[in-house]
Amino acid sequence: MMVQSQFFTSDEAEPVVVENADGKSRVLLVCEHASRRLPARFGTLGLSEDVLASHIAWDPGALAVTRLLSASLDATVIYQNYSRLIYDCNRPPESPSAMPVTSEIYDIPGNADLSDAERFARTSALYIPFHDRIGELVAARQDPVLVTIHSFTPVYHGKHREVEIGILHDTDARLADVMLAHAAGASFKVERNEPYGPEDGVTHTLRLHALPNGLLNVMIEVRNDLIQDEEGQRVAADFLHGLLVAGIATDAS
Repeated sequence: MMVQSQFFTSDEAEPVVVENADGKSRVLLVCEHASRRLPARFGTLGLSEDVLASHIAWDPGALAVTRLLSASLDATVIYQNYSRLIYDCNRPPESPSAMPVTSEIYDIPGNADLSDAERFARTSALYIPFHDRIGELVAARQDPVLVTIHSFTPVYHGKHREVEIGILHDTDARLADVMLAHAAGASFKVERNEPYGPEDGVTHTLRLHALPNGLLNVMIEVRNDLIQDEEGQRVAADFLHGLLVAGIATDAS
């Protein structure tokens, strides 16, 4: 708490937000990259407003889709309320990408040459409270299903990505397998472990909370040009709702 009080000003938002805490669904929806907000003490990290609005700072549309799924499933949501440029809560503290010096084609001046003390402060203020709260929510539920929601840029390092929705998993593919089977022939181009996979370190939250506890789990990536507006967000959320319900029903049968 002392580290947090020094890290944030008194009028800044809490780093971890839980919505629909009493949701009746087994599903716990996690959105690690929900916000582009920066704590006041960091200014702009030396970046322009255009860069701070881009995918390197957050996952555009991901929280909106997460909230729609929360409403349709009656599921609890937990999300990180600050930019992943300060701390990427889907990475462990020892990972270079937890506090990235570069992201895609952009250097991040405010993350250069971080001291051990600064890395510890960010970890203590952002990463630990976030994952502690996920752990509490998991422990309070019987047989929860952990679902993390992300979005990705359609063009990365100049290359266009054809995949529209990625269904990602680590060593436990139970839920992903059923979702992918039900996505066959869908209007969306859906692929397994694309545009990233566990070898890229993107399944940290699943590894931390789901795999050790044997929980059904999946990570979902939606291409962000498809969820720029309310209609696109609704269409994507409706599609994902169907896949999740089918996957969970198969597990229960």
